[in-house]
Amino acid sequence: MSPILVRPVREQLEHDRIIRLLQTRFRRRFDVGINPGAEQNVGIGTGPTATFPDVVLTALDRGRKVFAVIEVETVESVNNLEALSEWVTFGRLKPLFHLYVPTSMMEVAKRLCTDHKVPVAEIHSYHLVGDELRFVPVYRAPAETRKDTRQPVTPKKPKPAPKPASHRPAKPKPKAKTKPGSRQVQSRSEQRRGTKRR
Repeated sequence: MSPILVRPVREQLEHDRIIRLLQTRFRRRFDVGINPGAEQNVGIGTGPTATFPDVVLTALDRGRKVFAVIEVETVESVNNLEALSEWVTFGRLKPLFHLYVPTSMMEVAKRLCTDHKVPVAEIHSYHLVGDELRFVPVYRAPAETRKDTRQPVTPKKPKPAPKPASHRPAKPKPKAKTKPGSRQVQSRSEQRRGTKRR
């Protein structure tokens, strides 16, 4: 829970109930750590810079990488201060940032994310149907902008540099071949000129 926010008891109970429902929902695919209320069971980072999102999803493979962090908000906590103090921080983490908000606050949450440039990967809304909570995905970031710790982007191989053009000396142009007999004709004409001069 944000240090700047004290929720009404009823909202806090609803908030913590949603966190536990998400824990059950993701249990098969991830190791799910939760921080309901003021608890700090699972954090991201160490020391004074450590953060404690509501839900932390860790991969089950040997790498044990944190796949995503989830922040659950209630009607009271979808506001400018909450976005600046927590959403911006969670959005800067390496894992994907998912946001869960009440259906009535969905548009406000989207606008706050846009205004503060929060790199949120997914936004889900939730609402009660009788006694059952329903979750609905309402926003998913484009694939090219989504951070994904499961499949690190491999850098593209650089294209080979074009081969430099070989600087071969230009072949000399072949001399024009004289037609056979042209010298004889020339010499005869010269002879005639010579005889006339004489």
